Amino acid sequence: MAGQNQGVGQVEAQRAHFATPLALRSGGVIPEYDLVYETYGQLNAAKSNAILVCHALSGHHHVAGHYADQPDNVGWWDNIVGPGRPLDTDRFFIVGVNNLGGCHGSTGPSSINPATGKPWGADFPMVAVIDWVKAQARLADQLGIDAWAAVMGGSLGGMQALRWSITFPERVRHAIIVAAAPKLSAQNIAFNDVARQAILTDPDFHGGHYYEHNTRPVRGLRLARMLGHITYLSDDQMGEKFGRELRNGAFSFGFDVEFEIESYLRYQGDKFAGYFDANTYLLMTKALDYFDPAREDNGDLTATLARSRAGFLVISFSTDWRFTPARSKEIVHALLARGRDVSYAEIDLNFGHDSFLMADPHYHAVVGSYLARITL
Repeated sequence: MAGQNQGVGQVEAQRAHFATPLALRSGGVIPEYDLVYETYGQLNAAKSNAILVCHALSGHHHVAGHYADQPDNVGWWDNIVGPGRPLDTDRFFIVGVNNLGGCHGSTGPSSINPATGKPWGADFPMVAVIDWVKAQARLADQLGIDAWAAVMGGSLGGMQALRWSITFPERVRHAIIVAAAPKLSAQNIAFNDVARQAILTDPDFHGGHYYEHNTRPVRGLRLARMLGHITYLSDDQMGEKFGRELRNGAFSFGFDVEFEIESYLRYQGDKFAGYFDANTYLLMTKALDYFDPAREDNGDLTATLARSRAGFLVISFSTDWRFTPARSKEIVHALLARGRDVSYAEIDLNFGHDSFLMADPHYHAVVGSYLARITL
């Protein structure tokens, strides 16, 4: 296909301001807020070719391309967006948004609280997936998009796509749910709580108001990311990539870095703690924990998904032990029970939960062939 190896090139972030208060599921209210977003491709005259890409826990609006002053800052899903790629910008208008509560430009805990003139910090209200979806719907209104050709995301992004199909069924023609689940397992909630405790017990956390103390809970955030990163990888991948390799070829009989896997995890932890906001991490993991749309129907996912009208593509990965294929099949079975149009693919990839970010030809072909059949 022509242009198959091309990306979207140089991109620029945009900002949308919303002066109307947003009432949240938690009972809190955001009086006004900004959403930072990026777009790729052109919206057609009928405004029928828009695809919303929802980000995962540590993601953001920068889905594809690079910035003029940061050529190495390539979007987190750049390999799937562009001319001739599965999310084909010659055909579709792609929108990526940094969610409310984020730390990449959208209003969040590090933003100024208009009531106090100080950063929100721990006073920023708890946000849920449904709140993100409602905020995204307001952005769609501002862009003149009545209905998305598709809403797509991996992990927490896939949960947003599922929530879109339930909350705004008339505004979603297709939902692409990748490496997700209808709700977290107890084990996943446990992982999230340990990560949060690492942050909450950091002496530099200051009850979430560390901005005023000119410090950040770097140690806690670093540990939280290290724990999370272990769960995103498969055991086989860690074995193949690192094994029991020693950095210096011999034991040092101490507690400094000895194994290559230790070095890798500490590098990832330090890198993440250098740019991500701890309060945002707390909010995002809690939104994951709370996500359970079937709760509205006494746990009956089939009844909940009866409200959807979209066509569905559900994708899982063989080595993803954080969101196993069995969890994706729960969604598929509930949709089939309601006679919904659903396609399912289980991809054999060795990257664990992170597989959804990889440029695998089979995976990309599944997404591309599904999107190619969408009538605009």
